[in-house]
Amino acid sequence: MSVLVTGGLGYIGSHTCVELMNAGAEVVVVDNLYNCKKSSYDRIKALVGRDFKFYECDIRDAEGLNKIFENEDIDSVIHFAGLKAVGESVQKPLEYFDNNVNGTLVLLDVMRKHGCKKIVFSSSATVYGMNNVSPLTEDMQVGGVTNPYGRTKYMIECILQDLCVSDKEWSVCLLRYFNPIGAHKSGTMGEDPNGIPNNLMPYITQVAIGKREKLTVYGDDYDTHDGTGVRDYIHVVDLALGHLKAVEKVRGENGLFIYNLGTGIGYSVLDVVKAFEKASGVEISYQIGPRRAGDIATCYSDPGKALNELGWKAERDIEEMCEDSWRWQSQNPTGYPD
Repeated sequence: MSVLVTGGLGYIGSHTCVELMNAGAEVVVVDNLYNCKKSSYDRIKALVGRDFKFYECDIRDAEGLNKIFENEDIDSVIHFAGLKAVGESVQKPLEYFDNNVNGTLVLLDVMRKHGCKKIVFSSSATVYGMNNVSPLTEDMQVGGVTNPYGRTKYMIECILQDLCVSDKEWSVCLLRYFNPIGAHKSGTMGEDPNGIPNNLMPYITQVAIGKREKLTVYGDDYDTHDGTGVRDYIHVVDLALGHLKAVEKVRGENGLFIYNLGTGIGYSVLDVVKAFEKASGVEISYQIGPRRAGDIATCYSDPGKALNELGWKAERDIEEMCEDSWRWQSQNPTGYPD
């Protein structure tokens, strides 16, 4: 039996495929290559020492997905595929709802037709909105999201919860990520965003290699220890390992399961800058800019439920996250080859 990984050649998906195959799982990847490069496939194969099935297909393509399920013995799905830039989602809401929400509906319908009712969904801490106080726990009210990207994650969570109510054969695990950074220890896989990075770490690494002039820190007057925003950063390999535990969970029992995947530790923007400078030996030039609309001062997880129910805990600290990010970027200054 195989795990279908949608968006499996992307940043988090590729690292999860490596950990799945290292654990002995059979993996089938579907990706439309919108936000990643085909060379990621070769990097995964090189790291695990064996091949795996890859289909270039959009999750909105029901006919294409049906053929994959007809060809492969798939018993569970990890669903990463989706557009993910907050700022872009404000400019292109229709595209985000079409790709993320409609794409998920198409995927779920195809899964149902083929009797595959086990799914791990790549959700986000954005579903907690603006009004909950950190540390964030899974029983807090969700839905007060401030942008179309976050709304797509919340809507998909609602769809999956309703699906579990309607059909008790479904097993759904919602994984609410905090802030993934880092890269594979080999330096051969990492985060390679298209265009100007939307996230902190790839922007820092691009400043470090000279691709960007300086980092803009949005706001230094928050109620935090140094005035800059505090977030929960998690190593992408720890995040990937959380998906292995989640797959075990949905394969083992039916129902709805919700877990935060974070460290439970908050680091400010300047904390991350200083940790990266220490890890790389490169000084990061930055400037202070105005706050961004919708940003909050502090956001970090309580990951205790994942520890208690999945036996999962983030093991890698901020120093290792920075070291691995720098190794990836310095060895691959232009990212993955085309």
